[in-house]
Amino acid sequence: MSNTISEINGVQLYNSFVAGAQKIFENQALLNNINFYPVPDADTGTNLASTMYSIVNTVKAEENIQATALALADAALMGARGNSGIIFAQFLYGFSKDIKEQQTMNIKEFATYMSVASECAYYALAKPKEGTMISVIKDWANDLVESCETTDDFTTLLLNALNVAMESLKETGKFIAAKAKTIVDAGAKGFVVFLEGMCEYFHSGEKTVQVANAEIIDSEWLGEDNHEDITFRYCTEALMIGEDLDKNKLTSLIETMGDCLVIAGSPRKMRLHIHTDYPWEVLEKVQTIGRVVYQKVEDMVMQNDLVSNRKSKIGILSDSACDIPKEMLEKYQIQTIPLTVSFGDEFYLDQLTIKPKQFVEKLEKSAEMPRSSQPSLMDFTNRYNYLTTHYDSIVSVHLNGKFSGMINSSRKAATAVSKTTGKKIDVVDSHNATGALGLCVLRTAEAAIGGMEHDELVAKSIEWSEKVKLFVSCVNTKYLINSGRLSTFRAMMLKLFKIKPLFTLDSEGELQLGTFSFRTKDNFKKILGLIKENYEHKKIWNYCIMHVDNPEAAQYLSEVVEKLTGRKPLYIEDACTMLAGKVGPKAVAVAIMEE
Repeated sequence: MSNTISEINGVQLYNSFVAGAQKIFENQALLNNINFYPVPDADTGTNLASTMYSIVNTVKAEENIQATALALADAALMGARGNSGIIFAQFLYGFSKDIKEQQTMNIKEFATYMSVASECAYYALAKPKEGTMISVIKDWANDLVESCETTDDFTTLLLNALNVAMESLKETGKFIAAKAKTIVDAGAKGFVVFLEGMCEYFHSGEKTVQVANAEIIDSEWLGEDNHEDITFRYCTEALMIGEDLDKNKLTSLIETMGDCLVIAGSPRKMRLHIHTDYPWEVLEKVQTIGRVVYQKVEDMVMQNDLVSNRKSKIGILSDSACDIPKEMLEKYQIQTIPLTVSFGDEFYLDQLTIKPKQFVEKLEKSAEMPRSSQPSLMDFTNRYNYLTTHYDSIVSVHLNGKFSGMINSSRKAATAVSKTTGKKIDVVDSHNATGALGLCVLRTAEAAIGGMEHDELVAKSIEWSEKVKLFVSCVNTKYLINSGRLSTFRAMMLKLFKIKPLFTLDSEGELQLGTFSFRTKDNFKKILGLIKENYEHKKIWNYCIMHVDNPEAAQYLSEVVEKLTGRKPLYIEDACTMLAGKVGPKAVAVAIMEE
């Protein structure tokens, strides 16, 4: 038993939090498995572990307890993930915000600050619900306030309050009994697990704490065979910075756009979490309050389908540049990872927090040209780790490597994850973009569902990427010049004579100026001629039409190509932001693949 501890400094506070984090890392699989509220997405342990990971890898302990508390709160806010992680981050913000400049903290001060922290945790939720994490936090904090009058030892104080928290945890089962699959709330259990680690640190008398395992585990969704429990489709998160962020104003802007709304942080930095059907509208509103520096969107319906109705043993991954309609992504259970598009300081996740129409509006109004960037190595690593929990192997078919360095990040992540999981992950450079990439991905997914084995699927995917052609008819040469796809001299000539260029992708995936016309409809005739020239004696597998805010022209082109091929397009779709930013508004394209 340790000696009496009447006050603690910043180093002790930090070590107690690391001990709590260690307990979360050890129990995250358990927490995932009992997660059925607010939706059964099996991620509470992962979310809390991610939050703790940020703490133990970011904060450096200082003797000054105020400095350490502020650092803990900031690190938690930066790394917070999911409903439970953001509530915990708000709890730490509440604990730290009123601490005075001091080296140590006594028992009464600790209890008082934790009471404030409990109130702040409630404040984070738009609609607080009893029988969850916040209930246990409140009961624990209330006991600290009562017990600090009768003890002068931190270890005794925390052990007594832990017993109260455990009793409070048992009560949470009454509020989620309808699920009949778990005894207690997962977030509340996570908080108690964290408290156990804190108590063990003070009770052991250890001076330092080493984290033995900080691995983040993505577990499988444990939902039912239907979507009745998923009221809103997308789990959406954002981190904002500003000078005078107003939680009430932010809440009023987005609270009617979904449920499970949690907002944590200070007037200078806020983290939000919401389940919504319209993440692109949420981000549009949020951008009016402050600058978004991080955002994440997860499709909970797709996640559920992978568990309840998986159609293939091989997972198919692509990127948002594939321009496949959402209903077809769902039908073939194709996973996509978004590119990032930015206008100055504003950035968005392609197809998730910005839609094509929004993009075109910004493109026409913005003084700055948009910039696209690839998903990070960590984004790919996280996605592959997740998919390997569901599939025997993965085939990833991506945007032309000459347009983006994404293919290299995907391959590096695939190699690393394959090594740790023992599962095959192959990455294919399609040498294509937009609908041409989409046809390659769809054909690969169709073959996977049909039972084709992994190695043959990879070989076929490469073969199919060589059988597809893309033709792009442009209207405005301004965007071609700015994107570097057309020389200034050539562009000036085209602009001077009001010529409409027609581009193709060559066998290496390079965008080439094929021909041009004075009218868009003449370009369409030339597209027909090129299709006839390339496919007259070949059987066509399918084709699709893409457009940049020009559905009328897309429909006309569709009808023209249908007369030639005798079949309707597989789909007509808005072009991805990557293509739209390079070829400009009103552009129309057709992608066609031979059998």
